[in-house]
Amino acid sequence: MFILLLAANAGFGGYGSIIFIILIFGLMYFMMIRPQKKQQQKHQEMMNKLQVGDKVVTIGRLHGVVDSIDEDARTVTLDCDGIYLVFDRTAIMRVDHVEAVQPAASTNDAPTDSADQKADDDPETPEKDDSTKE
Repeated sequence: MFILLLAANAGFGGYGSIIFIILIFGLMYFMMIRPQKKQQQKHQEMMNKLQVGDKVVTIGRLHGVVDSIDEDARTVTLDCDGIYLVFDRTAIMRVDHVEAVQPAASTNDAPTDSADQKADDDPETPEKDDSTKE
């Protein structure tokens, strides 16, 4: 790194070290601060979408279901298998949104040969042999 400072001073005169320091701060901003801001925005979006019935994990790794949300006090009441605990909203680490389950539409495009295969593959049903009838 000392060689880089010497090369910077030789090429730009007295301003080389100042330019080098500015470049280091710029690199640090793009490598550390900017991703952290994106992560904070993502977490804030997750907290804004928090609803009653969502499965959550707290920063203490406690799993529960959101029972109620108090916007004024900024708290969340979790149902942890019948035990109700009140947490600050900032204690929520991860949210698994529970969506309404829609019944799958039945498709008749696929052939239904599985019933025929089960009858052929069933070892409990004895096969009838026509030669034994005589």
